[in-house]
Amino acid sequence: MSDEEDLEDFEPDQIDEEREREDDEKETDMKEEEDISEEWTPIPLTEDVMKEGLSLLCKTGDGLAHAYAKLDVKKRGLTDIYLLHSYIHLRYVDISENHLTDLSPLNYLTHLLWLKADGNRLQSAQLNELPCLQAASFAYNQITDTEGISHPYLGILDLKGNYIRIVTGLDPPKLIDLHTLELRGNQLESTLGINLPKLKNLFLVAHWVRGWLVQGRGHHRGGQDAWLLGGSTTNFIIIMAQNMLKKVEGLESLKNLTNLHLRDNQIATLSGFSKEMKSLQYLNLRGNMITDLRELNKLRDLPKLQALVLLDNPCRDENDYRQEALVQMAQLERLDKDFYKEEDQAEASEIRQQRLKEEQEQEAEPEHDTELDQPRSNSSSHLQG
Repeated sequence: MSDEEDLEDFEPDQIDEEREREDDEKETDMKEEEDISEEWTPIPLTEDVMKEGLSLLCKTGDGLAHAYAKLDVKKRGLTDIYLLHSYIHLRYVDISENHLTDLSPLNYLTHLLWLKADGNRLQSAQLNELPCLQAASFAYNQITDTEGISHPYLGILDLKGNYIRIVTGLDPPKLIDLHTLELRGNQLESTLGINLPKLKNLFLVAHWVRGWLVQGRGHHRGGQDAWLLGGSTTNFIIIMAQNMLKKVEGLESLKNLTNLHLRDNQIATLSGFSKEMKSLQYLNLRGNMITDLRELNKLRDLPKLQALVLLDNPCRDENDYRQEALVQMAQLERLDKDFYKEEDQAEASEIRQQRLKEEQEQEAEPEHDTELDQPRSNSSSHLQG
């Protein structure tokens, strides 16, 4: 089952498993290119490699000259990109799948629009403020925090497959255009720190990645719980690096959030959702630990929530699962893989009204009992008089 079927009308919602498959293949490709040794032979970026990787001749900012705007030097085994500091007109840079630990030469690229630095050995995504940067990917590195990311026009930030446990340093005034944040496959323990009111798409999915064993040596990559087991031959192993979220918290200010992916975490309660999240349309909670359908009460104040995924949760085993979900959330249009029909909506509405009537009657009963008790009390007092 692919999540691209989960919500056909919302493109950002169609990619959980699609992304995982693509990223698995990408991770595998990285593994095949890697020398298993942790000691890399120093390979600096040279003019010859630059010439091979440069393309897209454009006018410079002042319009008085021409310069190459695009550089692709992925899979070159590079350990040093110092030479980049002199190529100030670059706008698109792909330095992915090398062995880089330092990106500081990029601080000089003040025209940079797009950066891809996946599959290196970076421990930080920190750079000076780049005034034009719009999309940046630091996936599958060894990054442990989110400090030092402050680019005013950054719209897409990809940090999946790193070692991040908590989110800190993402300052809304400095990230005023950030609309998509990818944090799958880290070791997140909390959703606190994601205080980005312009955010529309948030990915906090636990992530399965792939790895290789070469000549009986285990290679550890991805996180504390992601290990390759020993063997005597080259084997293909599936390993897991996952977020460990148990609840949702600190997302109340995300009033523009449209799509929230929380698949394969350890969430058992739906506390933490707020009516202030008034734009949320799609929520993927597949593969969590929600056991009680009454938890869905906590989602009824999300006015635009149309699609909910609860596959692989214990609550799916409850009787009348689909009907009860719709009773709890009148605004729901689609649950898991299926849309609700008009007759489903009508039946749920009747049940909802009947329950409301019963609740009103129960609230009225104590008052009625009090009225019945009152004459007896007066009569008793009269007799005693």
